[in-house]
Amino acid sequence: MQNPAEIMLQKKRVHPEHKSKIHPRNKHRERYDFEALTATCPELSPFVRPNPYGDESIDFFDPQAVKMLNKALLKHFYGIINWDIPQGYLCPPIPGRADYIHHIADLLASSNQGRIPTGETIRCLDVGVGANCVYPIIGIKEYGWSFVGSDIDSAAIDSAQKIAENNSILKKQLEIRRQTNPRNIFEGVLKPGERFDVVVCNPPFHASHADAQAGSLRKLSNLTGKKQLKPNLNFGGQNSELWCEGGEEQFVGNMVRESRRFSDSCFWFTSLVSKESNLKSIYNGLRKVGAVQVKTLEMGQGNKISRIVAWTFQNEAQRRGWVGERWAL
Repeated sequence: MQNPAEIMLQKKRVHPEHKSKIHPRNKHRERYDFEALTATCPELSPFVRPNPYGDESIDFFDPQAVKMLNKALLKHFYGIINWDIPQGYLCPPIPGRADYIHHIADLLASSNQGRIPTGETIRCLDVGVGANCVYPIIGIKEYGWSFVGSDIDSAAIDSAQKIAENNSILKKQLEIRRQTNPRNIFEGVLKPGERFDVVVCNPPFHASHADAQAGSLRKLSNLTGKKQLKPNLNFGGQNSELWCEGGEEQFVGNMVRESRRFSDSCFWFTSLVSKESNLKSIYNGLRKVGAVQVKTLEMGQGNKISRIVAWTFQNEAQRRGWVGERWAL
C-alpha cells in the first residue's frame, strides 16, 4: 500500500509555464526559482523546504519566511541590498505590486503615442507608501521614475526613510513625506506648484479593526487549512495599513473628492480597488467632481481579480500640453 506522501507526489500539480493573468512585463510570471533566490539571498535558505507536492516552497503562514522571500525577490530582481520592515507591518506580495506599476506604465503610454515615458522627470506620488516602499522600488528600477511616498504612520515613515537612504538606487529618486493630518490625502503633502504625472494608492481595505482581524483570520485559515481563532500579530499589517473608517470605499471616495482641488497638480490619479461592489459609488463620485476621463484596469493574481481605477481632470488639449512639456517623445 502506498503511503500518503507517495500518493501526493503522484498527484503533483502540473504548473503552467507562465501565470497568464499577470502583466507580460512582470518579472514574476513564472514560479519562484528558489535555487536562484537563495543564491542571491542565502538568508532565505533555512525557510525553503519541499511542500506536500514535492515542490520547493516556503511556509506562507510564517511571517519571517514571507519577509525573507520578499527580501530575496527585491534583491534578486530589483537590486535592493538593504531592506527590512518593522515587526507586524505589512509585507506585501511583490508580484501584485509589480503588476500595478506595469499597468500604470501602460496608462501613461496611452497618453504618449503608445510609448512608456521613462526617467526621473516622470514623478509619481505613492499615497500610503507604508514601511515597505515596494511601489517606489519597482517603479524606479523598471522605469527610472522618481517617487514621493507619503504616510500617516511615523514608524512606517522611519522604515521607508531607512530603505531610501540605504540603497543607492533609491537615494536620488525617492523622497518620503509625513502626512500629519489623517483627514487629508494630498493637502499637506503636495507643495505649491508641484506636479505629478501619476498617483498610486493601495487603500486600507477594511472598515474597522474588527473587520481587519476577521479578514486576517480568514487568510490564516485558508493558508493553514484549519480554522484560526487568534490572529497572528506578526502577519498582515498595522491598523492604518488595513483599515480606516468606511474602509476602501470611503477612502477612495475621499481621495476622489480631494483630487478635484489638485486637478492641475496631477495628470493621472489612480487607486487599487479590491472590492468590485465599491466601483459604483466611486464612479458616482468621479461624475460629481467632473473627472474628464475615467479608466478601469483589471488585474489578475491567481483566482483573485482586482482593478485599478484611474481618472484625470485634464482635457485632450491639456493632456497634449502636459506631455509636450514634461515627457520626452
